[in-house]
Amino acid sequence: MAYYAASIDDAETNKKFAESLGADYPILSDPTKQTAKSYGVLDGGGDYAHRVTLYIGKDGKILKVDASIHPSTAGDDTIRILRSLGFSEQAKKSR
Repeated sequence: MAYYAASIDDAETNKKFAESLGADYPILSDPTKQTAKSYGVLDGGGDYAHRVTLYIGKDGKILKVDASIHPSTAGDDTIRILRSLGFSEQAKKSR
């Protein structure tokens, strides 16, 4: 299993943000906003991307879309959803 964050900010901004968080995952950059647009997470005006978690299987199919992100519970929510999709703690340890 792998996990990433994505942002419409440029790579340098994302690098600094990841370093400020001490993130153990990459933050992918989408400054052209094409990926955000193709996943339907870009707002109508194209100014920002909505906070959404996409759970994508190894085959590339979207398993679940979580558009109800609450920063204070996001970690626990993610674990709960991963378990509901059949991912185990063992998968996390083997990444």
